[in-house]
Amino acid sequence: MRQMHGRCPTHPGAILREDILPEAGLTQGELAEALGVSRRTINEIIQERRPVTTDMACRLAVAFDNSPEFWLNMQQAVDLYKAREEHEAEYAHIARVAVAGT
Repeated sequence: MRQMHGRCPTHPGAILREDILPEAGLTQGELAEALGVSRRTINEIIQERRPVTTDMACRLAVAFDNSPEFWLNMQQAVDLYKAREEHEAEYAHIARVAVAGT
C-alpha cells in the first residue's frame, strides 16, 4: 500500500456547502425538503460529520442531475484517505499472501 501524502480529498459535503447550494440558491432546509430527509441529515453532511451514503448519493444525483457515482467517488476518496491515515501502522504489518496465477 502506498504512503498517503498531501491533504485529505474534498468531502462531498464541502462541495454542497461551498459550490452547489449557493449556486442553486438553496438553504439546507430547502434541500432537505427536496430530498425527503431531515435538515439535520443535510447539516451533518455539509459540516462533514456524516458520510454520503448510497441512498443519499441517489437522492443528490436526481436533484442535481448528475450521477450517484459522482457523490460516492468523492466519499470513497475521503474514506480511503482517512482509513489509510488512521491504520497505516497496522497495514504495514500485514503479510502479503501469494495467490497462484497472479
